[in-house]
Amino acid sequence: MRTNRIEQEYHIPVRWTVFPLHPEIPEQGMSLSELFPHRGEETARSGKGRIRSAAEELGLPLGEKRTTVSNSRRAQELGKWAEFTGARDLFRQGVFHAYFVEGKNIALIPVLEDIARAAGLPADQVAAVLESARFAPTVDADWRRARELGIMAVPFFLYGEEAMAGFRPFEDFMKLCRPV
Repeated sequence: MRTNRIEQEYHIPVRWTVFPLHPEIPEQGMSLSELFPHRGEETARSGKGRIRSAAEELGLPLGEKRTTVSNSRRAQELGKWAEFTGARDLFRQGVFHAYFVEGKNIALIPVLEDIARAAGLPADQVAAVLESARFAPTVDADWRRARELGIMAVPFFLYGEEAMAGFRPFEDFMKLCRPV
């Protein structure tokens, strides 16, 4: 991934900030047609086409038939836990794969336990971590920061005072991070 390359080649640490794209989605998830009732079938297909093109360019797998959207809050809190334990990248990759490749609901505890286990985290602690709300303040701070910055889409990159949104070529990252 491009952010990994930035970290490795330029020794610039990447701080992942989570973002509430659709916090109104219930735990059981929501169909894309429910979330976007005003969009026609053609618009939905073209949006998926842009995501698919970006994923192909990055070498990221995508499933064929994802028709639902999950509430990502629990996954975000567990992502902060994974970051704290040193399993940030493995957990993040597991969430991506479960959601975008397998079409799983990443709000469900059993799904999150499987992701945690695969990332080397103790799956039997997932529910306790969420119930303790230990990482909720960190997620809340990220959400607040996103609102303050006016972030309305993902991915969003910030380096110093310079911002960049969307799936971009690596050259754009180099320009963003180049000292002036």
